[in-house]
Amino acid sequence: MSEHQFNRPIRVLVAKVGLDGHDRGARIIATSLRDAGMEVIYTGLRQTPEMVVNTALQEDVDAIGISILSGAHMTVFPKIIKLIKEKQMDDVLLTGGGIIPEADAKQLQQMGVGELFPPGTTTAAIVEYITGWVHQHRNF
Repeated sequence: MSEHQFNRPIRVLVAKVGLDGHDRGARIIATSLRDAGMEVIYTGLRQTPEMVVNTALQEDVDAIGISILSGAHMTVFPKIIKLIKEKQMDDVLLTGGGIIPEADAKQLQQMGVGELFPPGTTTAAIVEYITGWVHQHRNF
């Protein structure tokens, strides 16, 4: 596939779902994505899956990034996937990171979640992954 310029910046929604009150990592990722030229919508703390997907639909995002440290990943990600499918947003990347055991990450990826990034992942790796995925899967 040849390189091409996007007609607009890649749009990414970054969210914290549930009662997890630690958002430092999410804010760092949001800033890094913005610094890489992406448009970032940061929803802040205590979002529901419904709020995340509705915002993603309204903002016409290319990717949703969920930061999760609460251990609720096996509930949150499947619910978001279900809502994405219901709203026919199958061309939107669902990715994320946080404290997610490797076995759970593999199971979530089999359900349709993209790459999941553990603590210590470089922001450059996340930017590269989102850019590559959008380049391959979204029509601008």
